[in-house]
Amino acid sequence: MAHQDALRRPPRAPSAPPPATAAAPARTARLLRLPGVYRPQADTLLLAGAMRREGILPGMEVLDLCTGSGALALHAARLGARVTAVDISRRAVASARLNTALARLPVSVRRGDLLSALRGRAFDALISNPPYVPAPADSPARLGAGRAWNAGPDGRLVLDRICDGAAAALRPGGILLLVQSHLSGPEATVDRLAAAGIGAAVCDRVTVPFGPVLRGRARWLRAQGLLSHEVGGEELVVIRGRKG
Repeated sequence: MAHQDALRRPPRAPSAPPPATAAAPARTARLLRLPGVYRPQADTLLLAGAMRREGILPGMEVLDLCTGSGALALHAARLGARVTAVDISRRAVASARLNTALARLPVSVRRGDLLSALRGRAFDALISNPPYVPAPADSPARLGAGRAWNAGPDGRLVLDRICDGAAAALRPGGILLLVQSHLSGPEATVDRLAAAGIGAAVCDRVTVPFGPVLRGRARWLRAQGLLSHEVGGEELVVIRGRKG
């Protein structure tokens, strides 16, 4: 998922969004979603562009965590990968299975809590657009549409678990690609991955206008010191890692 020194610097000029390619970011508009399932948007497109450029190749085994509607899993399959997609939401799993069936692509969709459904399996690549929006402690993280983006007071409730488990899910030389917001600490993600044996760095970034969730949460974010008054948009970043 759409989004602390970097937070206090003036915002970067918006980058151009990654162009849609024949392999599918543009096809996300045709995906079906049950109510409450995350709608593919700027973060989905940014990660999809990175997947093509950063080495998702035919024949690779790819794991998509927090698949939502299955947009990124289908994109990986169109790039020639064999894909396993996981989500904890029953509605997301149903949506992803429906979209996979309609696309007639080799994607296996499973319900589970991140890597717990796949113990003992290893992949060539792990991709993820997880929940990453900082949320007040009383936000219902496990109910309604908010579970697709709410990620605890620092936005790292899911990110940290992915960082800690990624090395075990990747084969030697395996690639990790995940997207998050500057509000949830990309530096912390890079450092946590390094501690787990995955060298990582930011490989893509784009600044987008605040959507309705962040507009409604801006006062709280500023009170927590997560957002400065000078920042008028959300910087999304893709982090690329490789298991040593």
